[in-house]
Amino acid sequence: MTNRIKELRARDGLTQKDLAQAVNVRRETIVFLEQDKYNPSLKLAYDISRVFKMGIEEVFLFKDEL
Repeated sequence: MTNRIKELRARDGLTQKDLAQAVNVRRETIVFLEQDKYNPSLKLAYDISRVFKMGIEEVFLFKDEL
């Protein structure tokens, strides 16, 4: 899984800290998400998607494995 968090943060003028505070996690969690080193819980994915006013599947992209 990959995501568009960094791109969407830039679009909306949010810092990692801003997003972390909006979804009640530590800034480091956002760092790990942006580096594809952490897969969020469904609730966190939902909360992040709501901040960007998008569906989960528009923020988090699932790669098909062959």
